[in-house]
Amino acid sequence: MNKMKTDSITIRLHSLTTILILMFSAIISSKQVVGNPIECVHTRDIPVEAFNSYCWIHSTYFVTRAMLGTNGIDVVAPGVAPSHGNHHYDQGDDIFSNKETTKNVKYYQWVAFVLILQAILFYTPRWLWKGWEGGKIHALMMDLDIGLCSEVEKKQKKKMLLDYLWENLRFHNWWAYRYYLCEVLALLNVVGQMFLMNRFFDGAFLTFGIDVLRFLESDQEDRVDPMIYVFPRMTKCTFYKYGVSGEVERHDAVCILPLNVVNEKIYVFLWFWFLFLGVLSFITVLYRIVIIFSPRTRVYLLRLRFRLVRKEAVETIVRRSKVGDWFLLYMLGENLDTVIYRDVMHELANKLASRHHHSVPGIKGELQEA
Repeated sequence: MNKMKTDSITIRLHSLTTILILMFSAIISSKQVVGNPIECVHTRDIPVEAFNSYCWIHSTYFVTRAMLGTNGIDVVAPGVAPSHGNHHYDQGDDIFSNKETTKNVKYYQWVAFVLILQAILFYTPRWLWKGWEGGKIHALMMDLDIGLCSEVEKKQKKKMLLDYLWENLRFHNWWAYRYYLCEVLALLNVVGQMFLMNRFFDGAFLTFGIDVLRFLESDQEDRVDPMIYVFPRMTKCTFYKYGVSGEVERHDAVCILPLNVVNEKIYVFLWFWFLFLGVLSFITVLYRIVIIFSPRTRVYLLRLRFRLVRKEAVETIVRRSKVGDWFLLYMLGENLDTVIYRDVMHELANKLASRHHHSVPGIKGELQEA
Protein backbone atom coordinates (compact mmCIF):
# COMPACT_ATOMS: atom_id res chain seq x y z
CA MET A 1 0.00 0.00 0.00
CA ASN A 2 1.34 3.42 -0.95
CA LYS A 3 1.80 6.01 1.72
CA MET A 4 -1.16 8.34 1.97
CA LYS A 5 -0.62 11.85 0.59
CA THR A 6 -2.35 14.73 2.32
CA ASP A 7 -0.07 17.60 1.30
CA SER A 8 2.13 18.88 -1.51
CA ILE A 9 5.81 18.34 -2.26
CA THR A 10 6.56 21.78 -0.79
CA ILE A 11 5.28 20.89 2.68
CA ARG A 12 6.99 17.51 2.50
CA LEU A 13 10.32 19.15 1.64
CA HIS A 14 9.93 21.45 4.64
CA SER A 15 9.40 18.34 6.77
CA LEU A 16 12.52 16.79 5.21
CA THR A 17 14.39 19.95 6.17
CA THR A 18 13.39 19.30 9.78
CA ILE A 19 15.08 15.89 9.63
CA LEU A 20 18.21 17.31 7.97
CA ILE A 21 18.58 20.10 10.51
CA LEU A 22 18.08 17.73 13.46
CA MET A 23 20.76 15.50 11.95
CA PHE A 24 23.13 18.47 11.69
CA SER A 25 22.36 19.42 15.29
CA ALA A 26 23.13 15.86 16.42
CA ILE A 27 26.47 15.95 14.58
CA ILE A 28 27.44 19.26 16.18
CA SER A 29 26.30 18.14 19.64
CA SER A 30 28.19 14.85 19.44
CA LYS A 31 31.39 16.62 18.45
CA GLN A 32 30.98 19.00 21.39
CA VAL A 33 30.50 16.12 23.82
CA VAL A 34 33.15 13.80 22.38
CA GLY A 35 36.45 15.65 22.24
CA ASN A 36 37.22 19.32 22.83
CA PRO A 37 35.24 21.83 20.75
CA ILE A 38 38.02 24.37 21.36
CA GLU A 39 41.79 24.03 21.92
CA CYS A 40 43.77 27.04 23.09
CA VAL A 41 47.56 27.37 23.02
CA HIS A 42 48.66 29.52 25.97
CA THR A 43 50.96 29.85 28.98
CA ARG A 44 51.05 26.96 31.40
CA ASP A 45 50.36 29.31 34.33
CA ILE A 46 46.66 28.59 33.82
CA PRO A 47 45.17 25.06 33.68
CA VAL A 48 44.35 23.97 30.13
CA GLU A 49 40.75 23.03 30.97
CA ALA A 50 40.12 26.38 32.66
CA PHE A 51 41.50 28.38 29.73
CA ASN A 52 39.57 26.35 27.14
CA SER A 53 36.34 26.61 29.12
CA TYR A 54 36.75 30.35 29.57
CA CYS A 55 37.33 30.98 25.87
CA TRP A 56 34.42 28.71 24.90
CA ILE A 57 32.02 30.48 27.25
CA HIS A 58 33.17 34.09 26.81
CA SER A 59 33.83 33.93 23.05
CA THR A 60 36.98 34.48 21.03
CA TYR A 61 37.88 37.05 18.39
CA PHE A 62 39.97 37.59 15.29
CA VAL A 63 41.65 40.62 13.74
CA THR A 64 39.72 41.63 10.63
CA ARG A 65 42.66 43.55 9.16
CA ALA A 66 44.77 40.40 9.23
CA MET A 67 42.44 38.26 7.10
CA LEU A 68 44.44 38.97 3.91
CA GLY A 69 47.90 38.42 5.34
CA THR A 70 50.11 35.62 4.05
CA ASN A 71 50.15 32.66 6.43
CA GLY A 72 53.51 32.12 8.03
CA ILE A 73 54.81 35.51 6.89
CA ASP A 74 52.40 38.28 7.83
CA VAL A 75 50.14 36.31 10.14
CA VAL A 76 50.00 32.98 11.91
CA ALA A 77 46.63 32.24 10.32
CA PRO A 78 43.86 34.36 8.74
CA GLY A 79 42.71 36.78 11.41
CA VAL A 80 45.41 35.85 13.93
CA ALA A 81 47.69 38.85 14.50
CA PRO A 82 48.37 41.54 17.12
CA SER A 83 45.14 43.34 17.92
CA HIS A 84 46.69 46.80 17.71
CA GLY A 85 49.12 48.57 15.43
CA ASN A 86 49.39 49.30 11.76
CA HIS A 87 50.28 46.53 9.34
CA HIS A 88 51.06 46.52 5.65
CA TYR A 89 47.98 44.32 5.07
CA ASP A 90 45.58 46.97 6.42
CA GLN A 91 44.23 47.72 2.94
CA GLY A 92 42.17 44.90 1.58
CA ASP A 93 38.63 43.91 0.87
CA ASP A 94 35.89 46.46 1.38
CA ILE A 95 34.58 44.64 4.43
CA PHE A 96 37.74 45.76 6.30
CA SER A 97 37.53 49.44 5.36
CA ASN A 98 35.69 50.37 8.56
CA LYS A 99 37.32 51.24 11.88
CA GLU A 100 36.65 47.89 13.49
CA THR A 101 39.87 45.89 13.90
CA THR A 102 38.54 42.86 15.80
CA LYS A 103 35.44 40.73 15.45
CA ASN A 104 34.04 38.63 18.27
CA VAL A 105 33.16 35.01 17.53
CA LYS A 106 30.51 34.03 20.05
CA TYR A 107 27.90 32.02 18.15
CA TYR A 108 29.57 28.59 18.23
CA GLN A 109 28.22 27.46 21.60
CA TRP A 110 24.66 28.14 20.43
CA VAL A 111 24.72 26.46 17.00
CA ALA A 112 23.22 23.13 18.12
CA PHE A 113 20.39 24.85 20.02
CA VAL A 114 19.57 27.25 17.18
CA LEU A 115 19.44 24.32 14.75
CA ILE A 116 16.87 22.61 16.98
CA LEU A 117 14.78 25.80 17.01
CA GLN A 118 15.00 25.96 13.21
CA ALA A 119 13.89 22.33 12.93
CA ILE A 120 10.82 23.05 15.07
CA LEU A 121 9.91 26.06 12.94
CA PHE A 122 10.25 24.05 9.73
CA TYR A 123 7.94 21.33 11.05
CA THR A 124 5.28 23.77 12.30
CA PRO A 125 3.34 24.14 8.98
CA ARG A 126 3.03 20.36 8.60
CA TRP A 127 2.09 19.96 12.26
CA LEU A 128 -0.66 22.56 11.89
CA TRP A 129 -2.01 20.90 8.75
CA LYS A 130 -2.04 17.43 10.32
CA GLY A 131 -4.25 18.86 13.06
CA TRP A 132 -6.51 20.80 10.69
CA GLU A 133 -6.78 17.98 8.14
CA GLY A 134 -8.18 15.82 10.93
CA GLY A 135 -7.82 12.52 9.07
CA LYS A 136 -10.46 13.49 6.48
CA ILE A 137 -8.59 11.97 3.53
CA HIS A 138 -7.98 8.69 5.35
CA ALA A 139 -11.62 8.46 6.43
CA LEU A 140 -12.91 9.06 2.90
CA MET A 141 -10.51 6.58 1.33
CA MET A 142 -12.03 3.56 3.14
CA ASP A 143 -9.25 1.32 1.76
CA LEU A 144 -10.25 2.20 -1.79
CA ASP A 145 -6.62 2.99 -2.56
CA ILE A 146 -5.84 -0.68 -3.29
CA GLY A 147 -9.05 -1.62 -5.10
CA LEU A 148 -8.87 -5.29 -4.00
CA CYS A 149 -12.11 -5.51 -2.00
CA SER A 150 -15.15 -7.41 -3.27
CA GLU A 151 -17.44 -5.83 -5.83
CA VAL A 152 -20.28 -5.53 -3.33
CA GLU A 153 -18.08 -3.89 -0.74
CA LYS A 154 -16.52 -1.67 -3.38
CA LYS A 155 -19.93 -0.44 -4.56
CA GLN A 156 -21.00 0.27 -0.98
CA LYS A 157 -17.87 2.29 -0.25
CA LYS A 158 -18.09 4.19 -3.53
CA LYS A 159 -21.71 5.05 -2.72
CA MET A 160 -20.73 6.27 0.76
CA LEU A 161 -17.95 8.41 -0.72
CA LEU A 162 -20.26 9.77 -3.40
CA ASP A 163 -22.97 10.56 -0.83
CA TYR A 164 -20.48 12.49 1.28
CA LEU A 165 -19.21 14.50 -1.70
CA TRP A 166 -22.77 15.20 -2.86
CA GLU A 167 -24.05 16.30 0.55
CA ASN A 168 -21.00 18.38 1.45
CA LEU A 169 -20.26 19.93 -1.90
CA ARG A 170 -19.29 23.62 -1.64
CA PHE A 171 -18.50 23.27 2.08
CA HIS A 172 -14.73 22.55 1.91
CA ASN A 173 -13.35 26.03 1.31
CA TRP A 174 -12.33 26.71 4.90
CA TRP A 175 -10.64 23.29 5.09
CA ALA A 176 -8.66 23.99 1.90
CA TYR A 177 -7.78 27.57 2.85
CA ARG A 178 -6.20 26.35 6.07
CA TYR A 179 -3.91 24.19 3.97
CA TYR A 180 -3.07 27.15 1.75
CA LEU A 181 -2.30 29.10 4.93
CA CYS A 182 0.22 26.39 5.87
CA GLU A 183 1.96 26.89 2.52
CA VAL A 184 2.09 30.65 3.13
CA LEU A 185 3.54 29.98 6.59
CA ALA A 186 6.15 27.70 5.01
CA LEU A 187 7.21 30.56 2.72
CA LEU A 188 7.31 33.07 5.58
CA ASN A 189 9.27 30.58 7.67
CA VAL A 190 12.06 29.98 5.16
CA VAL A 191 12.41 33.71 4.41
CA GLY A 192 12.36 34.52 8.12
CA GLN A 193 14.99 31.87 8.81
CA MET A 194 17.34 33.48 6.30
CA PHE A 195 17.08 36.74 8.25
CA LEU A 196 17.36 34.87 11.57
CA MET A 197 20.62 33.31 10.41
CA ASN A 198 21.79 36.68 9.15
CA ARG A 199 21.22 38.14 12.61
CA PHE A 200 22.85 35.12 14.25
CA PHE A 201 26.01 35.56 12.15
CA ASP A 202 26.17 39.36 12.49
CA GLY A 203 24.88 40.21 9.03
CA ALA A 204 27.06 37.77 7.08
CA PHE A 205 24.52 35.08 6.09
CA LEU A 206 22.19 36.69 3.53
CA THR A 207 24.95 36.86 0.92
CA PHE A 208 26.97 33.93 2.28
CA GLY A 209 26.39 31.53 -0.62
CA ILE A 210 27.00 34.24 -3.23
CA ASP A 211 30.21 35.27 -1.47
CA VAL A 212 31.41 31.65 -1.46
CA LEU A 213 30.78 31.31 -5.21
CA ARG A 214 32.52 34.60 -5.93
CA PHE A 215 35.51 33.51 -3.87
CA LEU A 216 35.78 30.19 -5.73
CA GLU A 217 35.62 31.95 -9.11
CA SER A 218 38.11 34.73 -8.30
CA ASP A 219 41.81 34.95 -7.52
CA GLN A 220 41.71 33.56 -4.01
CA GLU A 221 44.91 35.30 -2.96
CA ASP A 222 43.26 38.69 -3.32
CA ARG A 223 40.00 37.91 -1.54
CA VAL A 224 39.00 36.82 1.92
CA ASP A 225 37.53 33.34 2.15
CA PRO A 226 33.95 34.04 3.39
CA MET A 227 33.81 30.63 5.06
CA ILE A 228 36.85 31.49 7.16
CA TYR A 229 35.51 35.00 7.85
CA VAL A 230 32.18 33.66 9.14
CA PHE A 231 33.58 30.41 10.57
CA PRO A 232 37.22 31.06 11.51
CA ARG A 233 39.25 27.94 12.27
CA MET A 234 41.79 29.81 14.42
CA THR A 235 41.00 32.78 16.68
CA LYS A 236 42.39 34.64 19.66
CA CYS A 237 41.32 34.74 23.29
CA THR A 238 42.36 36.98 26.19
CA PHE A 239 42.30 35.77 29.79
CA TYR A 240 42.79 38.18 32.71
CA LYS A 241 43.94 37.13 36.18
CA TYR A 242 45.68 38.55 39.20
CA GLY A 243 49.41 37.92 39.42
CA VAL A 244 51.45 37.23 42.51
CA SER A 245 51.92 40.96 43.09
CA GLY A 246 48.22 41.70 42.87
CA GLU A 247 48.48 43.28 39.44
CA VAL A 248 46.12 42.25 36.62
CA GLU A 249 47.88 39.98 34.16
CA ARG A 250 46.80 39.58 30.55
CA HIS A 251 47.21 36.20 28.91
CA ASP A 252 46.67 35.94 25.15
CA ALA A 253 46.08 32.62 23.47
CA VAL A 254 45.55 31.27 19.99
CA CYS A 255 42.48 29.02 19.88
CA ILE A 256 41.61 26.36 17.33
CA LEU A 257 37.91 25.82 16.58
CA PRO A 258 37.72 22.41 14.83
CA LEU A 259 33.90 22.48 14.84
CA ASN A 260 33.91 25.38 12.41
CA VAL A 261 35.18 23.09 9.68
CA VAL A 262 31.88 21.23 10.07
CA ASN A 263 29.80 24.39 10.64
CA GLU A 264 30.91 26.01 7.40
CA LYS A 265 29.88 22.98 5.34
CA ILE A 266 26.51 22.77 7.08
CA TYR A 267 25.65 26.42 6.56
CA VAL A 268 26.84 26.55 2.96
CA PHE A 269 24.45 23.68 2.27
CA LEU A 270 21.64 25.32 4.28
CA TRP A 271 22.08 28.62 2.42
CA PHE A 272 21.52 26.99 -0.97
CA TRP A 273 18.80 24.69 0.42
CA PHE A 274 16.93 27.63 1.97
CA LEU A 275 17.22 29.51 -1.33
CA PHE A 276 15.76 26.54 -3.20
CA LEU A 277 12.95 26.12 -0.65
CA GLY A 278 12.20 29.84 -0.73
CA VAL A 279 11.87 29.91 -4.51
CA LEU A 280 9.77 26.71 -4.52
CA SER A 281 7.51 28.01 -1.72
CA PHE A 282 7.02 31.33 -3.52
CA ILE A 283 6.08 29.55 -6.75
CA THR A 284 3.69 27.32 -4.77
CA VAL A 285 1.92 30.33 -3.24
CA LEU A 286 1.56 31.92 -6.70
CA TYR A 287 0.24 28.59 -7.98
CA ARG A 288 -2.41 28.53 -5.23
CA ILE A 289 -3.48 32.08 -6.06
CA VAL A 290 -3.96 31.11 -9.71
CA ILE A 291 -5.97 28.03 -8.67
CA ILE A 292 -8.25 30.11 -6.42
CA PHE A 293 -9.10 32.65 -9.11
CA SER A 294 -9.00 30.48 -12.25
CA PRO A 295 -11.53 27.62 -12.66
CA ARG A 296 -10.04 26.93 -16.09
CA THR A 297 -6.70 26.13 -14.43
CA ARG A 298 -8.44 23.77 -12.01
CA VAL A 299 -9.98 21.91 -14.95
CA TYR A 300 -6.62 21.71 -16.71
CA LEU A 301 -4.80 20.37 -13.63
CA LEU A 302 -7.39 17.66 -12.95
CA ARG A 303 -7.29 16.60 -16.59
CA LEU A 304 -3.49 16.61 -16.61
CA ARG A 305 -3.16 14.54 -13.43
CA PHE A 306 -6.12 12.13 -13.83
CA ARG A 307 -6.43 11.24 -17.49
CA LEU A 308 -9.02 8.49 -16.99
CA VAL A 309 -11.61 11.07 -15.98
CA ARG A 310 -13.50 12.52 -18.94
CA LYS A 311 -13.03 16.18 -19.72
CA GLU A 312 -16.80 16.80 -19.64
CA ALA A 313 -17.02 15.35 -16.12
CA VAL A 314 -14.16 17.51 -14.87
CA GLU A 315 -15.67 20.64 -16.38
CA THR A 316 -19.08 19.88 -14.85
CA ILE A 317 -17.62 19.30 -11.37
CA VAL A 318 -15.39 22.39 -11.40
CA ARG A 319 -18.18 24.59 -12.75
CA ARG A 320 -20.63 23.54 -10.02
CA SER A 321 -18.26 23.40 -7.05
CA LYS A 322 -15.78 25.61 -5.22
CA VAL A 323 -12.02 25.62 -4.91
CA GLY A 324 -12.18 23.72 -1.61
CA ASP A 325 -14.04 20.87 -3.30
CA TRP A 326 -11.45 20.85 -6.08
CA PHE A 327 -8.66 20.54 -3.51
CA LEU A 328 -10.40 17.66 -1.74
CA LEU A 329 -11.04 15.84 -5.03
CA TYR A 330 -7.42 16.36 -6.09
CA MET A 331 -6.15 14.92 -2.79
CA LEU A 332 -8.52 11.97 -3.09
CA GLY A 333 -7.26 11.34 -6.61
CA GLU A 334 -3.70 11.23 -5.29
CA ASN A 335 -4.66 8.36 -2.97
CA LEU A 336 -7.55 6.37 -4.46
CA ASP A 337 -7.31 3.56 -6.98
CA THR A 338 -7.42 5.25 -10.39
CA VAL A 339 -10.39 3.26 -11.72
CA ILE A 340 -12.43 3.79 -8.55
CA TYR A 341 -11.59 7.49 -8.62
CA ARG A 342 -12.73 7.70 -12.23
CA ASP A 343 -16.06 6.04 -11.39
CA VAL A 344 -16.68 8.34 -8.43
CA MET A 345 -15.86 11.45 -10.46
CA HIS A 346 -18.15 10.36 -13.31
CA GLU A 347 -21.01 9.58 -10.95
CA LEU A 348 -20.60 12.90 -9.17
CA ALA A 349 -20.54 14.78 -12.47
CA ASN A 350 -23.66 12.96 -13.63
CA LYS A 351 -25.54 13.79 -10.43
CA LEU A 352 -24.54 17.43 -10.74
CA ALA A 353 -25.68 17.49 -14.34
CA SER A 354 -28.94 15.71 -13.49
CA ARG A 355 -29.73 18.40 -10.95
CA HIS A 356 -29.87 20.81 -13.89
CA HIS A 357 -31.88 18.36 -16.06
CA HIS A 358 -29.18 17.20 -18.45
CA SER A 359 -26.48 14.53 -18.46
CA VAL A 360 -22.76 14.48 -19.09
CA PRO A 361 -22.04 13.09 -22.60
CA GLY A 362 -20.49 9.64 -22.67
CA ILE A 363 -20.87 8.94 -18.95
CA LYS A 364 -24.43 7.77 -18.40
CA GLY A 365 -24.07 4.65 -20.52
CA GLU A 366 -20.74 3.84 -18.95
CA LEU A 367 -22.19 3.90 -15.43
CA GLN A 368 -25.11 1.72 -16.38
CA GLU A 369 -22.70 -0.87 -17.76
CA ALA A 370 -20.72 -0.74 -14.53
